Amino acid sequence: MRIGIGFEEASDPFAAGQGIAREAIAKGDITDPDYVIAFCNDAVDADRFFAGLTSVVGRDAAIVGGSAIGIITNDTICSEGHPACAAVVQSEQIDFKVAYADGMDQDPEAAGAALSDQLSPREDEKLVLVFYDSIRSPATSTAPPVMNPSGPLIDGVSRNQGSEGITLGAGLMGSCRFGQTRQFCLNQVRSQSAVGLLLGGPFRPYFRICHGCTPLDGIYHTITSMQDDQIYEIDRKPVVDVIDEACGSQTWRQQRPVDAITLGVNCGGRFDPPQESNYINRLITGVLPGDRGIGIFEPDLHEGAEVQFMLRDPEKMIESAQRNSRALIEQVLNDHRTPVCGIYIDCGDRSAALSNTAVEEAALVQDAFNQQGIPLLGFYSGVEIAPLMGKSRGLDWTGVLVLIAEDEG
Repeated sequence: MRIGIGFEEASDPFAAGQGIAREAIAKGDITDPDYVIAFCNDAVDADRFFAGLTSVVGRDAAIVGGSAIGIITNDTICSEGHPACAAVVQSEQIDFKVAYADGMDQDPEAAGAALSDQLSPREDEKLVLVFYDSIRSPATSTAPPVMNPSGPLIDGVSRNQGSEGITLGAGLMGSCRFGQTRQFCLNQVRSQSAVGLLLGGPFRPYFRICHGCTPLDGIYHTITSMQDDQIYEIDRKPVVDVIDEACGSQTWRQQRPVDAITLGVNCGGRFDPPQESNYINRLITGVLPGDRGIGIFEPDLHEGAEVQFMLRDPEKMIESAQRNSRALIEQVLNDHRTPVCGIYIDCGDRSAALSNTAVEEAALVQDAFNQQGIPLLGFYSGVEIAPLMGKSRGLDWTGVLVLIAEDEG
């Protein structure tokens, strides 16, 4: 695999698309682009950026990706202004296939199944990267957004997957304002879609999940009233009152998304010492009109489900990013494989501006990859997808770090 990565501030999106593609081609010494993974935030005209990329790589090169809150590369961490980036790939011995499906806002599982039918089964399947539209209905001045669920999409994608394949990916967002989201689908720009890239051949994908939340008090609470992605009662009390008590104030009600507290589901032993790697966290998108409840990023909870209030711990977040990035590279080198490139799918709320840290946690990932000279393409997402406890799941407030490593010889 040959790969080159380009980045620009895309004040002129068409010219930026051209410049980014040319930079990536030059860095990767690429003569015949096979596919492109590209992202831009919602300040960038996605159609013009896409057209600029296509004018350089050609229409035979499949382009996947879409909206991102911000961009992470070996040299850049940027979520302000007009950031855009692309990785141009010449696959050589690594096989690939690309497909997309519409209808995320109608039937996410059917969209996932349509992707699966187009991509799988393949005997050499190793990795499926999926990027989908996170937002079913944008936020308004009085109501939080309605999100597209990742769970049914993942179920559909996984139905034909071979035993060696894993599904990783992201729910895309263009900013933390929860506006319209765009997806790059082969040779066009769409919305309410999911696009998939299947990779197979003589390589191995390695991944780590970077966490950073800790239980507030260890107490389990029961959801007693909810519908879809809206929770009304916990422990038979209005959920906003319960969170007021947990936070010690009502200031959280003004936040979209809520940055102080999440809902955590413990996938480990109920009475075991808490381990961050056992938790799935659900971000709170905001308070519903009339303070009648809250919205959450994923509609995968249910009445009767036990949750814990989780504090987002910036120190643990930074430590996790540093530890996992170093350990991932060490694992690859110990397996006597050659690191080719890294992909970092990072929750938008983990940026320094939104997590109130002096240091960008993504900078620790940058450092680890730069020390080994490994190309890195990253972006800030709405939802991160990775296997946890034996199954691919939609995650919140995590960083999913992927490292593609070629077999020796």
